[in-house]
Amino acid sequence: MQPRQAFTRKSADTRRDALIAATARCLSTRGAHGTSVRAICLEAGVSAGLLRHYFDGIDALVAATYRATGARVAAALHAAVEAIPADNPRGRLLAFVTASFRAPIADPELLATWLAFWSLSRTVPAIGDIHDEIYAENRRDMERLILACPNAPADARLAAVALTALVDGLWLELSLGNAPFSVGEAEALAENLLDSFN
Repeated sequence: MQPRQAFTRKSADTRRDALIAATARCLSTRGAHGTSVRAICLEAGVSAGLLRHYFDGIDALVAATYRATGARVAAALHAAVEAIPADNPRGRLLAFVTASFRAPIADPELLATWLAFWSLSRTVPAIGDIHDEIYAENRRDMERLILACPNAPADARLAAVALTALVDGLWLELSLGNAPFSVGEAEALAENLLDSFN
């Protein structure tokens, strides 16, 4: 007689996280218009009823996915900063800026998911609000790092805007693949912009 197999019920957090991960994969491979309750449930291997149990529909799930994706990117940026000693504020700022040029942020799948969020931010007010929150928090983090540097520019807000624009453009090219520059050259461009603030 075989021992009875133990039945384990997945926790609510595990199921929610699985649905969020499946939604991110769908957005990446199918885009915003191809992502549906059916597609997400197929990807996650669950029923539509389970999705509705944890989320108030697909819009709420996509919003939760955007927040989770933004948190994942922020965690990678903060980890890059924390790897640099606190007595090196310029190095910490440079680490924050250049972390976007390497995995896990410079990633074609993440780019595809992010593009889906961007397209939805124009048509779904809740997604637009999340987009604004994520980018505002990123700029605030960058401003704090700029202000911690010796000889910080007089307008840290505009310096953060300029750095964000540079990072977004370089990140986009690196994530698309076949960029006409290397990661090292992207880092040098970011460092040159930092030097111009002094």
